[in-house]
Amino acid sequence: MEVRLPLTMTGTCLALLIAGCSPGDEKHVPGLEEKTAQFEQSLDAITDPKLKDAVTELGGSLLLLERAQQRLDSKPVHTEYGEDALGILKHYPSPQALVDTFISGLFVLHKDSSSDYLTDLQPVFPFNLNVPGGFLFPHGVDWQSVTLSNKRVIAFQPEWSETDPGIQLSPSSSNVTNPDDLTVTYPFIDGLDVDKKNQPQPVSLQGQVEVIAPKRLHSFDLGKQDVGQTRTDGNLSVTLLKLEKNYAEVEFSNSLPLAPEVANTALNPLLVQARDTSGQYLVRAGSINESPAQVAFYQKQLTQLQQQKAWSDSLEQQLDVDQRTFEQQHPRRYNKVYFKGSIDKLEVTVLDFSQATTTRKTLELPVREFDSHTTAKTVQPLDLPVTVYDDQAANWLKGASLTEEQLKASVHIRQSVDEPSAARIEFDHRKTFNDELLGDDFSPGESPVTFFTEKSSGKRDEPIELPAEAYQVDPLQSVITYDLNLFPETPAIAIGSMPLFLATVAKQSHDARSLPKGLEIRNNALVVDQKLFPANEWRFFVKDDSGNYLKQILSVSHDAGAEGPALFGVHYFYGRPTQVETYQRTDLATVQYGFEVKLDKAPQSGTAP
Repeated sequence: MEVRLPLTMTGTCLALLIAGCSPGDEKHVPGLEEKTAQFEQSLDAITDPKLKDAVTELGGSLLLLERAQQRLDSKPVHTEYGEDALGILKHYPSPQALVDTFISGLFVLHKDSSSDYLTDLQPVFPFNLNVPGGFLFPHGVDWQSVTLSNKRVIAFQPEWSETDPGIQLSPSSSNVTNPDDLTVTYPFIDGLDVDKKNQPQPVSLQGQVEVIAPKRLHSFDLGKQDVGQTRTDGNLSVTLLKLEKNYAEVEFSNSLPLAPEVANTALNPLLVQARDTSGQYLVRAGSINESPAQVAFYQKQLTQLQQQKAWSDSLEQQLDVDQRTFEQQHPRRYNKVYFKGSIDKLEVTVLDFSQATTTRKTLELPVREFDSHTTAKTVQPLDLPVTVYDDQAANWLKGASLTEEQLKASVHIRQSVDEPSAARIEFDHRKTFNDELLGDDFSPGESPVTFFTEKSSGKRDEPIELPAEAYQVDPLQSVITYDLNLFPETPAIAIGSMPLFLATVAKQSHDARSLPKGLEIRNNALVVDQKLFPANEWRFFVKDDSGNYLKQILSVSHDAGAEGPALFGVHYFYGRPTQVETYQRTDLATVQYGFEVKLDKAPQSGTAP
């Protein structure tokens, strides 16, 4: 949840607020609904449409901000680790080298849709854009057209048109996880069968990419001892206002003006990261980017607007003057950042855009087609002119040596009793590389569970005799489901054993020039004979001469056909492998996790039986 409050918003803030901040926002925030209702009633007294819109947007924004603040404050602190957002910079000699890699590593995948009238195009970036804040530097891709196999060029349009009878290129509406995806839509003719093979297919995608690199970045390492202190490096300064268990408040400034080429660009020049006592980076839970002084200023403007009878040019001018005056009096920018875990050290990085380098490039990208399973006998090349490293691989591979004690310690028990006929106890554990190698040959064995009543002292009482249909244990999903309607007495405690699964993993390292039979390096690809190295038992990671793991682009399994076996697999990487690490599951053990769970009570029905 990243919250930034504009003075005016294009969306209907009040409607969003009434509907809820997000699908996961289920809790009643005390006082907020009442405040919302009062605000909604106050709008009825405003008759001027323009004034009403302004009050709705600003007041709705303030209420949304308050809801976000309370949600972040009330979140329980569960530790979750992520990656160093600056880690990718450590592999490149300059910010510009990172920009060049970002652009040169971009390619486009053809993805079949379930419809004969749709073809999806997925731009694939070499760096993960789905982390908080996305790619480090301001960037944008302006897609312009697609060229089809019949040499026809289809111009890009920002949204699909129901009235356009021709072939269209527009943003995809079906894939929310990849917002950069595009869709080629073919015309639908009712009653006419379409042979997809005869439709002209996309062969290249045209557009322009622009990336802006700052003059420099500087990081300040801060701790409890730095609260209230201002740290400076040249024209950059950072003040740590507060450092609590799971959040920090920071102000920062750049004493130099922005470079002219970014003066009108939306920038996020601050990156706040945190580590706990283990030294690992914590995942961000969200942030608030408006200081208490800013919120007070907006509330003052809202009060001023609510006192007006009508909108006027002079009122608009006065609001603009007040805004500029406030910004001049408060030149420092504010961030309150929450993390999933307890903070030990804070790392605050400021991007210096007092000078900037803008890189623009015209794109003419071939559309490549790689099915995850194919019957093709030849290896299709996908050799991109960049090197990208996987900084998460080393940490992920620690799961290869997971112990029984570590597995048990990672289990988190969750309960759900909202539906009494399907109450649940779930045994979740943090997924590791070990889970990836479990395969599908499980022997869970017995999964006993006994339910008990409770004495007035809170201690366990007698076991409850139950019919077989009263509960069900799913050991493969680590879930116990029970029907409270079939219990003669209210259960208070559950005792039993839930099976967990632990693979024994053997690791070997091989020089690329002396690989064992069944493994072969071809340029940037590792070709694996899947008869010798079955995919459900083996995993492969590669390094180059730097000793860092290379990031995998994608993998393809070449099969004999619908009924035939897998022949060989191809793993493509950003870079040239010089070392191959193999990980083989040599054994699979069942670990019994003994538990005693104090059961949550089902909510009381509001009606008498």
